[in-house]
Amino acid sequence: MSENNPVLDRHSIALLAELQRDARQTVAQLAEAVGLSATPCWKRIKDMEASGVIRGYSALVDRQRVGLNLAVVVECNLSQHSEDLVRRFEDAVRATPQIVRCLSTTGQSDYLLTVLVSDIQRYEAFLHAVIFKLPGVTHVRSSIVLREVKSEVTLPIVAGG
Repeated sequence: MSENNPVLDRHSIALLAELQRDARQTVAQLAEAVGLSATPCWKRIKDMEASGVIRGYSALVDRQRVGLNLAVVVECNLSQHSEDLVRRFEDAVRATPQIVRCLSTTGQSDYLLTVLVSDIQRYEAFLHAVIFKLPGVTHVRSSIVLREVKSEVTLPIVAGG
């Protein structure tokens, strides 16, 4: 597995599927599930971590059970696309915990942000205190999420891409 372009065989793909399903499994459980012995299984996991295929591990938290009842998709446009302004905008976004996703896009918007807050009043305050003050922002359009139809965190990994 090279660092720039790791080659994933069927065992590595099966390991990734198992880890995405439940990352708390022991190496022995993972090895049994993918048909390897423990040592080669552990080595494959370590290689995928070292190459960046596996970026980390985390718990999936139900946002509504922790009071983040409102999700908003925010379209933003920047006044210009200079390297400095883009860097400052993206750094400010990264430093803002309520913005949980940021996509640089083509089309009508330069960026699509996902913002999580407790309610519409908090979003209005956040909009004025943070979003409108992000570096270079000239246009903002907010769409309130009524319900999540699908929200997957597992990637559909298959052999050969």
